[in-house]
Amino acid sequence: MAQTSDMSRATQFDVAIIGAGVVGCAVARRFALAGAKVVVIEKGSDILSGASKANSAILHTGFDAPEGSLELELVKAGRAEYLSIHGQMGLSLVETGALVCAWNAGEAERLEAIADQGRRNGIAELDLLTAGRAREAMPGLSGHLAAALEVPGEHIIDPWSAPLGYLTQALALGAQLVRNAEVLSGAFDGAWHIETAAGPILAASVVNAAGLFGDIVDARLGLAPEFRIKPRKGQFVVLDKAARRHVPRIVLPVPTEITKGIVVCPTAFGNVLVGPTAEEQDDRERVTVETATLEALLKRGAEIVPALAAVSVTAVYAGLRPASEKKHYRISARPDRRAITLGGIRSTGLSAALGLAQHALALHEGFASPFVPPPSVPEVTVPNLTETSERDWQRVDHGEIVCHCELVTRRDIEETFSSAVPPGDFGGLRRRTRAGMGRCQGFYCNARLAAMTGGRLAVPLAVNGGDDR
Repeated sequence: MAQTSDMSRATQFDVAIIGAGVVGCAVARRFALAGAKVVVIEKGSDILSGASKANSAILHTGFDAPEGSLELELVKAGRAEYLSIHGQMGLSLVETGALVCAWNAGEAERLEAIADQGRRNGIAELDLLTAGRAREAMPGLSGHLAAALEVPGEHIIDPWSAPLGYLTQALALGAQLVRNAEVLSGAFDGAWHIETAAGPILAASVVNAAGLFGDIVDARLGLAPEFRIKPRKGQFVVLDKAARRHVPRIVLPVPTEITKGIVVCPTAFGNVLVGPTAEEQDDRERVTVETATLEALLKRGAEIVPALAAVSVTAVYAGLRPASEKKHYRISARPDRRAITLGGIRSTGLSAALGLAQHALALHEGFASPFVPPPSVPEVTVPNLTETSERDWQRVDHGEIVCHCELVTRRDIEETFSSAVPPGDFGGLRRRTRAGMGRCQGFYCNARLAAMTGGRLAVPLAVNGGDDR
């Protein structure tokens, strides 16, 4: 199996994909499956180091996407492909369904319009519920509920293992991953000459999937940016696993023009999320949490599901979404430059990633000859991290339990370092194993993890203190 590598000299590739977030990983897989020689260029020391590391992990149906939009088309296509491959690749799927909850008469009146839009979007299984029926489906909901719309197809997944699986399959098909390779400049003279912090890369075509830096990367490549990224911060509270029995379904608000709003959502790991906020900021890298905002999230969560008021907080975090000055995806192809930009991919990017990859390949085939598909496709299975299937701690000879909060074994940790895409930093290790993500947030296991990972991470755990999510 092909391994990740450093790039010390110019190498010819069919396609250079800039950005190893969920979209970039999905695009790498799709092009590799088509037979392209692919390189993935990542600015950070690990994949998913930007917007993709922090989201609500919902596999959307597209019921509330803009009618007739490309986003709707790609969310539906991405969801369909995910459902078709998740079993064979070991990707998670926790079938929870969702309730769009109205908390006053005005919101209740809007539910029917949301249901009508969902049906026009091709989502037939939608059901308007009275408050009583909704509480029968989810008894923990507040008595202040006015009405609800049931969306059975909205589910939750592990948001980190999916892109890891996509990229792992791409590498098995011959793709390469170059880390710590910020794109500095690019020039096109019939082929792309891309200068990166890890050295020059030569490719016939380029796909910009740089997320929060999409407009900047376009400019550095000499492509006139057609959009401007306006980072949108979302803060989250993660509640202890004791909350999970009170939240068997995703609880969605009636959305606004700006945001989908505050969600109370179970996770595939057994916790409950409350969030995100939607706060515009200029900084594309620094993301903070604020006590007052987190307290407001906890208050809102308890207003929706009163039993959550008695549940302790496991973690808090914030992420940035690559919003732009317009609501829709900002996708473009420039055939004369053999360039594709996948920009402005906001909160539905996890669901749409595989659809975006299909779309990128179709755009590429509009200006380039088709590739020759490989004679066979290697099977790839990612380790299970969810609470709904067997995990390594339940098997024999796992070595030891290193992280007791999340039941992470020594074998879990050793195997991720011997995998095709080993972690490049502690945040990557956490995302691949859940180590340090539990109740104590690494208080008891970080010393052991530091000893086990010595010399294996770009920044030793003893230096960064485990703060890199």
